Amino acid sequence: MDANSQPIKLTHKPKIFNNLESFIEGWYWVIPSNNLEIGEVKSITILGRSLVIYRGQDKQVVICDAYCPHMGAHLGEGTVEDNELRCALHHWKFNDVGICVEIPCLEKPLPLKLKTWPTTEKYGIIWIWTGETPQQPLPFVPELEFLEYESFLGSQLVMNIHPHIMMLNVIDTQYFQGVQALDIGFEKQELNPNAIIFSKYRRQNQDLPIKKIYRPLCKNPIYSVCYWYGSTFTLTVGIELRRCYLMLAVRPIEKEQVEIQTIFFIKKRKGVYGWLFNRFMLWLSNSVMQELINNEIKILQTMQFNLKTPIQEDQSVMQLINHVERQKPLTWKTWLLARSPENDIKENQTKWREEFTND
Repeated sequence: MDANSQPIKLTHKPKIFNNLESFIEGWYWVIPSNNLEIGEVKSITILGRSLVIYRGQDKQVVICDAYCPHMGAHLGEGTVEDNELRCALHHWKFNDVGICVEIPCLEKPLPLKLKTWPTTEKYGIIWIWTGETPQQPLPFVPELEFLEYESFLGSQLVMNIHPHIMMLNVIDTQYFQGVQALDIGFEKQELNPNAIIFSKYRRQNQDLPIKKIYRPLCKNPIYSVCYWYGSTFTLTVGIELRRCYLMLAVRPIEKEQVEIQTIFFIKKRKGVYGWLFNRFMLWLSNSVMQELINNEIKILQTMQFNLKTPIQEDQSVMQLINHVERQKPLTWKTWLLARSPENDIKENQTKWREEFTND
């Protein structure tokens, strides 16, 4: 029997991967930037937590907890004054860092603070960091890190699936070998503690004769996936002449669902024709990607993930699970550090290790 086909047992069960009660601390997308006007305030729910978002006269976005620290009035009913937010019930006012700056019935405001969250804007959407201080940058496409590019918001999708399961298909070696008949594998690289890259490589170097004819046209092929915070991921695919860059900003919502915002990237081109060409390619990329997702959505949404018998070809999947298990888990709705019933998930948790034993 081939050793690679022998059953492999996991001696540790993942505590964070595919867990509906927690998520990973990191950057998550909120809403498109053009959905929030200057002076507008909105109520939002992100990862189970009730929040309020507004844009001040300085055009900066502020995200804070939804309820006034005085009596619990919902601040989504409040009004924006300059760069500050006034509660609709008793007119207490809070500045853009959450400090109470005015209580109408008092000469001086009380020394209290409304909880605000780190917020920024990029790629045409608003992002929130779910902890106190951002530890890593916003997700980006590694291949475009030092290049000039344009970004374009694509479709928004809702799927009945956990984001961790959704991520597996694009690095599933068995899918590429068994379904697509491509003899390839994946190499991983840790970009930073919160991001991991999987790059595809061919395991055999023998080409069919016809491939040698068009090989010069297919220089430097690439297929690279970068996962950020166990949710959002980027995909770079193509050849030297034409490469496609995609980001799927993924955010869990209620009832084992995810809301996805697709973002497409393209290198900047000069002139009117360059601008028109980029718009056409971005539109085409969005259409193709939506079709591909629609083709896979039925299988993924009916899947009940349970990796009972992993084999060697599941190595990339196991590496992703291992990466997720090293992240900082937060509890749904409260955003507090998640802990198991045995209280074994610590602030500085040790690396979860997958151990294989052949039957």
